[in-house]
Amino acid sequence: MHSELSTYEIKPTSTHQYSIIWLHGLGADGHDFEDIVPKLHLITEPNIHFIFPNAPIQPITINGGKKMRAWFDILELGTEHKVDIAGIYQSTGLIDQLIQQEIDHGIPPENILLAGFSQGGTVALHAGLRYPYKLAGIIALSTYLPTLEQLKIQRPTANYATPIFMANGILDSIVAIEYGKKTSDTLAAMGYSVEWHDYLMEHTVCIEEIEHISAFINSILK
Repeated sequence: MHSELSTYEIKPTSTHQYSIIWLHGLGADGHDFEDIVPKLHLITEPNIHFIFPNAPIQPITINGGKKMRAWFDILELGTEHKVDIAGIYQSTGLIDQLIQQEIDHGIPPENILLAGFSQGGTVALHAGLRYPYKLAGIIALSTYLPTLEQLKIQRPTANYATPIFMANGILDSIVAIEYGKKTSDTLAAMGYSVEWHDYLMEHTVCIEEIEHISAFINSILK
């Protein structure tokens, strides 16, 4: 895998105070969520640096080895897929580099928020909850965390109080809602503050969800 990620970025129009790193899903790219920014109506939008990284291109086992942008390999079909745990750790290292770049620009970790959809949500959760300093928050959409057992052993105390937003479509045939809810419930049982939502949708994002994400971010970055 690459040592650094190419990114699409929306620079702050005023003083840079916050950073949001948003990770796309399997086969998409960094442009996938750029259109969401104006829809979020964020109070501090002029002060936010939005970073949309492109996942590395790699072969995906369930797609016959076809190469596409992916944060990790998916090894088998099924509701709770068998995934490439080592790949999740590799991608986490790449996200750690992006966080460090923002810290180097003077942004404290507690002003950096991680967000992700599907595969990107898995990595956002894994990277955020393993990060050694407190982050602003984590948004994990239409996803679940296959590294919960590792997290129980490896989690630093810094992000115990980091607010988490999780959401899933009731009709999702890619990541069944049961698995998103199981992750949410397990994290809550571990002591994390998890805000859970479900929506009458498939493996996508809906307007009501965007409104809830907006409220979540506005409650943190203010």
